Parts: sequence; C-alpha cells; structure tokens
Amino acid sequence: MSRIAAWCTLGVFLVLTIVPFYWMVRTAMTPAADLYTDSTGLFPDHPTTVNFRRVLGLVDAETARAAGGSGARIDFLRYTLNSIVYCGLIAVGQTFFCAMAGYAFARLRFPGRDALFGVIVAALMVPPIFTLLPNFTLVKDLGLIDTFAGMVAPSFLMTPFAVFFLRQFFLSVPVEVEEAAVIDGAGRWRIFWNVVVPMSRGPLSTIALTTTVWAWKDFLWPLLVGRGEQTRLLTVALGVFRQQSPNTQPDWTGLMAASTLSVLPVLILLVVLGRRLVQSLNFTGIK
Repeated sequence: MSRIAAWCTLGVFLVLTIVPFYWMVRTAMTPAADLYTDSTGLFPDHPTTVNFRRVLGLVDAETARAAGGSGARIDFLRYTLNSIVYCGLIAVGQTFFCAMAGYAFARLRFPGRDALFGVIVAALMVPPIFTLLPNFTLVKDLGLIDTFAGMVAPSFLMTPFAVFFLRQFFLSVPVEVEEAAVIDGAGRWRIFWNVVVPMSRGPLSTIALTTTVWAWKDFLWPLLVGRGEQTRLLTVALGVFRQQSPNTQPDWTGLMAASTLSVLPVLILLVVLGRRLVQSLNFTGIK
C-alpha cells in the first residue's frame, strides 16, 4: 500500500508540473480569435503555428496583426546566443571555483576555516534581493553596465549552496586515495585535478546543470544590467515583447509562443544530459 501511495503522490506532482507547460503550448497553438471561446478542450479546435512564425518574424507585419498580434517580434537568434553565453560563463565559473572552495574546506586546514565556512552557510539564509542593490551599485561604479562582464560578475565565482554541496561530497571521498597519490609524489593541485575531479563528475555535473537552469530563467538582474540589444537575454526580451503588445488586449498567444520557444533549449539540455547525470551520480566512486 505504501508503494501505491508513493506512486499516486508522484503522479499527482507530475501532473501538477506538466499541466502548466501543456497549457502554455496549447495557448501558443490557439488562434488569437479563439483564445476566449476555445478554452475548455484539451486541444485547440483550430491549431496553428502562426503565433510561433509571427514571433520569430517569419511573417510580415500585416499578417501578424491579422493573426491578433501587434506586429512585434523577437530576435530569437541573438537573444538565445546571449543567454547561452551568459549561462555558460556562470556555469563554468561557478563549477570550477566552487569545486576548489569546497575541496579547500573539506581537506585543507588553515586558520579560520570553520568560521569562514559558517559565514558561507549563513549566506544561504540571505535572500538574493538583499544583495541586488549593492551589486548594481558596484557594477555601475566599475563602468560595467550593459556588458557581459557586469552581468556575470556577481555569480561567476561562487554561490553558498554550490560550495556547501561540493564540500559535503568531498568529505565523503576516501582519504586513502589522496594519501596514495601523495606517496606517488603528487602535489595538492595534482591530487585535486587528476584524482578528485574525475571522481566527482556526478556532483560537478549536477552543479553545472542546476546553475545553467537557474541562470537561463534569471530575469531581474539581467534586466537591470543588460539593457542594450547586444547584451539582452531571452527572458528580458520576452518582457520587452509583452510591453510592445496592445495594453487593452495583451497578446497572450504570441507571448505563450515566445515562452514555449524560450523553454526548448533548457528542455533539450535536460533530456540529453538527464540520464547521463543520473548514471554518473549512481556510479561515481572508486574504480
């Protein structure tokens, strides 16, 4: 009975997770004229791809307005590339530096180590909104507004959760493996890079993937710092698209089409790497 109850609970949470995404796709495939009259069925009565095509700019402005839009479009290629660069830099930087910090807290002994780690753990309880204004002021004083350097800087080096997560894993790595490497003449850096990192592919992949997903959906910070076309991210572009829609009747079908397209890159990443990530977590260990 407990197994059945667990599967039923899992099924309920799965449905609650999938339904909003499904309804977003359904709305994106519904003609704007049928949005309010065709809202009860599981599938639209007259499915169409015109909302995707007009958001991508594949139809002329007259056709877009006839389909219920305002003629606005999103430069998906540019903004998607900007988001990939933004997420890639943050994921690589955080994974690398948090791995070094986590290993240092787990294996190295230096004055104030435990107190410093306590400060990092305490930072987990600080809401990100509290650091938004100080970070913005610092980036502005450095002249990094509207640059990728300014957008990436606050999150490039570390996050408290990643340091805590990796430190806990490194504590579980057998010390005997490192001692054997020391006997072979390996230094601390070589032990970390050639011994510990290969054994930590699972946790490192987890941090990289979760960081990528978090950065992909980030909105407020890129909105404040990345104002220009050259640094605008896809999430910010969706907000701009919403503002370009008529105030009297929001372009919900176009916005849902744009949102669906913005989700696809991360969804593909999770589908491609999800199974490998689970396998690496299951089989990470000493060979």
